[in-house]
Amino acid sequence: MQKSINGAIFRKMILNGAKLLDANKAHVNELNVFPVPDGDTGTNMSMTMLSASREVSACSTNNMPELCDAVAKGALRGARGNSGVILSQILKGMTSVLAQSSELTAKAFAKAFAAGTEIAYKAVTKPKEGTILTVIRAISEGAEKAAKKNIELKDFFAAVIDAGEEMLRQTPEMLPVLKKAGVVDAGGRGLLILLQGFLNILLGQEEDYSLEFDDSYKASADSPYDEQAHFNYNDLAEIEFAYCTEFFIINLYKKTTEADIDLFREKLMNIGDCVLVIGDLSMVKVHVHSNAPGQVLTYALELGELDHLKIENMLQQNRELKNKQQEDLKPFGLVSVCAGDGLTAIFKDLLVDNIIEGGQTMNPSADDIAKACDAVAAKDVFVFPNNKNIVLAANQAKALSKRTIHVIPTSNIPQGLSAVLAFNPEDTVDGNLKNMNDAIGGVRSGSVTYAVRSTQIGNFDLKEGDIIGIDAKDIVAKGDSVSAVTEQLIDKMMDDDVSCISLYFGNDVKEDEANAIAADITKKYRACDVDVHYGGQPLYYFIVSLE
Repeated sequence: MQKSINGAIFRKMILNGAKLLDANKAHVNELNVFPVPDGDTGTNMSMTMLSASREVSACSTNNMPELCDAVAKGALRGARGNSGVILSQILKGMTSVLAQSSELTAKAFAKAFAAGTEIAYKAVTKPKEGTILTVIRAISEGAEKAAKKNIELKDFFAAVIDAGEEMLRQTPEMLPVLKKAGVVDAGGRGLLILLQGFLNILLGQEEDYSLEFDDSYKASADSPYDEQAHFNYNDLAEIEFAYCTEFFIINLYKKTTEADIDLFREKLMNIGDCVLVIGDLSMVKVHVHSNAPGQVLTYALELGELDHLKIENMLQQNRELKNKQQEDLKPFGLVSVCAGDGLTAIFKDLLVDNIIEGGQTMNPSADDIAKACDAVAAKDVFVFPNNKNIVLAANQAKALSKRTIHVIPTSNIPQGLSAVLAFNPEDTVDGNLKNMNDAIGGVRSGSVTYAVRSTQIGNFDLKEGDIIGIDAKDIVAKGDSVSAVTEQLIDKMMDDDVSCISLYFGNDVKEDEANAIAADITKKYRACDVDVHYGGQPLYYFIVSLE
């Protein structure tokens, strides 16, 4: 009976779970409630797990503390969208418990699920039941009951998944919007697919867990030896081992065996950290931080010839970086998320320092946002997510960035533009936070897009391809004409306080068509100023702003 596992099995569970989730991300995407082309829960969760798996794959040991640290850091850096951020927090809680044991039992996993649930709930300002949070809570409760029995780990995980499945089936009763759409919660389904991948390893039903990562994670095919040293130079005190040593071992001696390569890896781990020894008897890639690069090379020469040798003094790199960082920084910087070359140009005209390409269907990760903020030479950076599904990731970026990040919780482009216009470089941080948050409260926004499937939402029976108008959260108009639905949407949003109507047309709308719609709206609402701008955004014919 298998009642415990070691780090090697846990590694396989993580990789296999990520593989299974990636293979089924389209199914999870289809469970998104709104029938608009931004159903990306499965994609966000998959990208989060692929990032965690990349870190696990690079971890050179099966010791639980190191493996768990790789899972937690990788998931956080790759977290995309609300679902991805929540998943990263579940994993953070779980690994904080699992790292304390070398042999993982049902009781250890039960405690891990409890910790994951607690941290995930804390990560969300206003937790909503009927979501992935409810499912992980049910999983935790099921794990606690199952751990009291003297059962094998495979039976434990089967019971845990059953508890999650039972709660997932109840999610439509907790959220009316799920019931109307006839679906269960997408995030909860994604989490259970991940756990099924874990269970499959215990059942011996192992998928191909050698993951294919995005090209951005790989060295160029034309430069197979080109790889950046992966170390954070932000704190000189953190550098225990001064020399980053990288090279390839080629033309390995005939006497060299796989066991010799494993022994070589162990030797490096005894004299340094960040050890990476990958490859086979045809070629081995080596990366290590140590204070004895000469000893590293001596060990390697016992296996074969050295190629593309690179030794860098990280202490000196750190000094140079700190000297550069000591240059005068301006008080404030602005970073905005948007999709569309027109919208990008508008934000740049408003003196936003850095633009992150993203939005619907392509949520940037916490790491993406942190890097964009780090690239701005300012002490305090204001971030405009411009999408409710990016706000959580933006808040998580605070822990990853060297800048002081202030997130303005803009949930759409009009709010983002209004907040940027309210920014005053002569004001204080607190003054700007108040003014920008006040500004987003005075904006009414809507969008015109199309239904990607047939369904029933509210009072609307929708067919695939219908043009639909959405205000801040509800579908309020539908038809087969973009112009007619745009006007219906504005009619629904209009009241006596509105004095300005702005239209941002997407990449599927011609300028003369946008101008014609604006002219009709001008005739209808003569007391309002009507502006039309090229946004170039994908998927959405128009983004509408009323102020």
